[in-house]
Amino acid sequence: MFRISRYLHALNSDAPPRKAPAPTGPVVIWNLVRRCNLTCKHCYATSADKDFPGELSTEQVFAVMDDLRAYGVSVLILSGGEPLMRPDLFEIASRAKSLGFYIGLSTNGTLIGPDNLEAIVEADFDYVGISLDGLRATHDRFRRREGAFDDALRGIRLCRDAGLKVGMRFTLTRDNAAELPDLLRLMDDEDIGKFYLSHLNYAGRGYRNRGDDLHHRMTRHAMDLLFDVCWDDVAAGRQREFVTGNNDADGAWLLLWAERTIPGRVPRLKAMLERWGGNASGVNIANIDNEGRVHPDTMWWDYSLGKVTERPFSAIWEDRSDPLMAGLKQRQRPLEGRCAGCRYLTICNGNSRTRAWRLTGNPWAEDPGCYLTDAEIGTLTRSAAVA
Repeated sequence: MFRISRYLHALNSDAPPRKAPAPTGPVVIWNLVRRCNLTCKHCYATSADKDFPGELSTEQVFAVMDDLRAYGVSVLILSGGEPLMRPDLFEIASRAKSLGFYIGLSTNGTLIGPDNLEAIVEADFDYVGISLDGLRATHDRFRRREGAFDDALRGIRLCRDAGLKVGMRFTLTRDNAAELPDLLRLMDDEDIGKFYLSHLNYAGRGYRNRGDDLHHRMTRHAMDLLFDVCWDDVAAGRQREFVTGNNDADGAWLLLWAERTIPGRVPRLKAMLERWGGNASGVNIANIDNEGRVHPDTMWWDYSLGKVTERPFSAIWEDRSDPLMAGLKQRQRPLEGRCAGCRYLTICNGNSRTRAWRLTGNPWAEDPGCYLTDAEIGTLTRSAAVA
């Protein structure tokens, strides 16, 4: 996850940037249930409105949480499918809070209503992320259900009015990029404090729809808009959060944006971005699916490292006998192609390995989702020098 606001607020201050404490364990995104009331075009879990066999019981979830906490995990993101369709969700959330976890709820928002709002509030989620894929017609088309936008917006409003920290989540594709400015205006109109932009990654239905991935020029335009809006927020003293995910090239692009916009702050920003270090899949980001399989992150559902019903998560996560995990945990990953020679490697750490693997079969090939040019990353210059 790339926290744009954190960097831009730090650049607006002369005080030394706050050094984030080193994580004691990975952030765990946990797909507690695969069932969902929607069938979204870009779903990485390929969910449907039916029961899926083999899902962890309440007792098994509790046992895994005990192991996670003992291992040093402090953040759980409860996801799905649609997590509100899991009958014991609030029991799980209560247990997680009692163990001291920060817990986020990742939901499509359509099932949030007066009948369960009190339970959601009492669960004391630290954050509720609700997805919007554009304005009404676009969102309903992506979510494949008429009325999904109105139901999701109702969920956002209910959470906001109840005092919960709620944010909008947006997956960027060619079909909805033109509505990003509209969603940012909606964020203003609805007084929402957080906006998360996710780049389309090639997993689940997202892989089948990878033809909808943005042209790189459009990605650059979208990111410039997000940076500009965030910088205006900083100048106005607003404390809203802007975050992106699934494309660590965003860090390098922010540096290039700063060179054009606030060049005097570039050295400070570069140092902060190098401390961030880019892609953390297999290191500081982990995923557990609905059947207890562990993955390097949520986009690696086709690659299992083991099951928590057979070995503790802590043992699976420390095991470097798996070649993918061994490579992900190397600080200098065995990258190839453009990624190997990129001048921003210390910032992005090779970006998403999922896209490379899905499109080439080689997890260390260059990331086809990188939207910087050869000249910008320095490979063109080096190639010319060699020639």
